[in-house]
Amino acid sequence: MIQLTRFNQSTITLNAIYIEKIESTPDTVITLLSGSKVHVLETAEEVGDKVTAFYQKVNLLHALQKPNRNE
Repeated sequence: MIQLTRFNQSTITLNAIYIEKIESTPDTVITLLSGSKVHVLETAEEVGDKVTAFYQKVNLLHALQKPNRNE
């Protein structure tokens, strides 16, 4: 789970596994697999860093990496 801040300064905790994409429009908009959109104060890079840290913490970082077709 990652903790983010909405525009009204309230905190939201999202399960990073359900994030489909992160956009800068210029606001940061997170689209979840359900199609729901969440607008947050953190930059897209900050959200990406939090997602990566989450995957490292739960030992799923390999899920973010592209497979090596030469193996």
